[in-house]
Amino acid sequence: MTSASIDMLQRLVAFDTTSRNSNLDLIKYIQAYLDDHGIRSTLVPNEEGTKANLFASIGPEAEGGIVLSGHTDVVPVDGQPWETDPWTLTEKADGNLYGRGTCDMKGFIAVCLAHVPALKKAKLKVPMHFAFSYDEEIGCLGAHALAEKLVGNVPRPQAVIVGEPTMMGVVNAQNAGGGIIATFTGVEAHSSMTHLGVSAIHFAGDFIHWLNELQVELAGRKRTDIDTVPGHTTINVGIVTGGTAGNILARECTLNWGYRTLPGDDPWEVQRRAEAYVAELLLPKMKAKHPDADIKMKRRSFVPGLLPQENEEAAKLALQWTGGNRTYAVPYGTEAGIFRSHGIPTVICGPGDISQAHQPNEFVAKSQMDACDAFIGKMIGWAERQ
Repeated sequence: MTSASIDMLQRLVAFDTTSRNSNLDLIKYIQAYLDDHGIRSTLVPNEEGTKANLFASIGPEAEGGIVLSGHTDVVPVDGQPWETDPWTLTEKADGNLYGRGTCDMKGFIAVCLAHVPALKKAKLKVPMHFAFSYDEEIGCLGAHALAEKLVGNVPRPQAVIVGEPTMMGVVNAQNAGGGIIATFTGVEAHSSMTHLGVSAIHFAGDFIHWLNELQVELAGRKRTDIDTVPGHTTINVGIVTGGTAGNILARECTLNWGYRTLPGDDPWEVQRRAEAYVAELLLPKMKAKHPDADIKMKRRSFVPGLLPQENEEAAKLALQWTGGNRTYAVPYGTEAGIFRSHGIPTVICGPGDISQAHQPNEFVAKSQMDACDAFIGKMIGWAERQ
C-alpha cells in the first residue's frame, strides 16, 4: 500500500496550496478522485468562494464512524534554502520523501486517499469520513465550518483522528492558541520635532517589551503535570510593520502576535491582561501626547485546547491501531480542539516528525508512511467487525 500512498503524495505535493493561495485545484482533484470511485463529496467554501473544505463519507449511514481529518494548506517556502524543488516529491537514499507539506500534513491525507479502494471493498459496519480543511496554518479558519457541517449532517461519529505529524504517537492534549492584530495609530511629525507627534512604532515597542516581561512571568509558572515542552504559556510577536521614512514619526504600526496556553490553563488570560495594560496604561500615555493617538486590538484567530479527560474513547481506539501503550501532550495547536468543542472525542495521530514542519527541506520518512498505512488498515478491519 505504501507505493500507492507515495504516488498520491506526489500528486498532492505538486499543488502549491500555500495559505495565501487558493486550495481549490487540490480540492477539485480530490473530489474528482473520489468521484471516480463512486464516492460523493461535499464542498464547504469560504465566504469569497476562493477556498473550500471537503467532506466525504464511505460506508453505511450510521453512528459510530471515524473522521479522518487533515488540512490542505501549507506554509510558505519563501526565502528558505531548499535543496530540491519543494513542489516536487523527491525520494532520497536516506529513506525520506522531501517536499513542502510531506510532513505537515499531506502525507496523512495521501494515505487516507490511497486507502479509498480498500474502503470501498470493505464490508464496513460503521462509516469512515474524510474532513479536509483550508487555512489551518493561519489560525484554523476553515475547520469551524467543516466541524459544523459534520455535526449537522451525519450521524454522530465515535472519534476524530487529526493526522498532524506525531510520529504515529497518540496525542490527547494540546495547547490553546490565540492570534491578535494590534494596530497602533500615532501622529506624524518631523523626527526633529518629536514633541508635535506620536510615534506608533515607539509605543508598539513598549507593548512588545511588556509582552516580553509577561513571558518571563509565565515561564516561571512551569507545570510538571503535563509533558509539553516548554511547560508554560508562550508568547510570540511574528510580524511587525509600520513607518514610512527614517525621519518621520510613524503614523501606524501593526503587530501580528499570539500566544499558546497549556491545556487546562485559562486561555484568555494573556489577551485579557494585554487589553487591560493597553487600556489602563499604554493608551493614556499615547493620548497624553496627542488626543488622536489610538490602539486597537483585534482577535485574528483562536484555537481551542484539548484536554486528555475528554478524549478517552478516541485515544483507546487509536492506541489499538498504533500498538502504542501511552498518550502524549503537545505544545502546538491543531484543529483537534475545534472538533472536540463540537462534542466528538478527538486525538491527534499522524506520520512524520513535527520538527520538520515549516522547515526548508521538509520531509516525511517512508517508514512513517508505512506505519500510517498499517494504522488505516487496522482501522478498516475494526470498522468491519463493529
